[in-house]
Amino acid sequence: MSKPILSCQNLSKIYQDGNNTVKVLDNLSLEIQAAEHLAIVGSSGSGKSTLLHILGALDSPSEGRVLFNGQDIHKLNDDKQAQFRNESLGFVYQFHHLLGEFTALENVAMPLMIAKTPVNQAKKMASEILDKVGLSHRLKHLPSELSGGERQRVAIARALVNQPKLILADEPTGNLDSENAASVFELILSLKELFSTSFVFVTHDLKLASKMDRQLKLDKGQLVEWQAKVVEHV
Repeated sequence: MSKPILSCQNLSKIYQDGNNTVKVLDNLSLEIQAAEHLAIVGSSGSGKSTLLHILGALDSPSEGRVLFNGQDIHKLNDDKQAQFRNESLGFVYQFHHLLGEFTALENVAMPLMIAKTPVNQAKKMASEILDKVGLSHRLKHLPSELSGGERQRVAIARALVNQPKLILADEPTGNLDSENAASVFELILSLKELFSTSFVFVTHDLKLASKMDRQLKLDKGQLVEWQAKVVEHV
């Protein structure tokens, strides 16, 4: 097997709650392969979002390390971490976090412009990725003029526009009704055919989890292999 794109080694995260010590992650190890789609499930408060934030260098582990292509991302200084997130990662959250005063096209182009891509080129690339997520007719619309599902599609396009090696998605369908969730879910699955990006999903959506290449459950600070069981209602 080829070298993993990202690996966690003996990762722990400890918080102090008054006089109490809470260990959210406990000597956890994980490998993510190139182009792999991985689902992480677990109960509320189990530490799923904490793990995602550490993988994305938005939070630091108490112990252990996170290697991205062999580089310990938590040994980078703040500027290098910001560059790493901009160039190598994409983020999708339960809430889209679009900038309300900017159009869909401008929101998607933003990561490219932060990376100092010329504006015309950034908008061209943003337009192309919005077309791939089915929103070529919504380029000039503000987030307030889009449906919930459309806003989440814009957020996914923004995460993909830099062609990152890894996308971290925290409950990407969790704030949508069942129809929009299904639409976004199908989009995510279809993207696997277009991009070689790895995806890590934190999700309560068992249907989404069951379609991923691999499923893990975060329980008592540890990741264990887990198979999503979906009951279809008729």
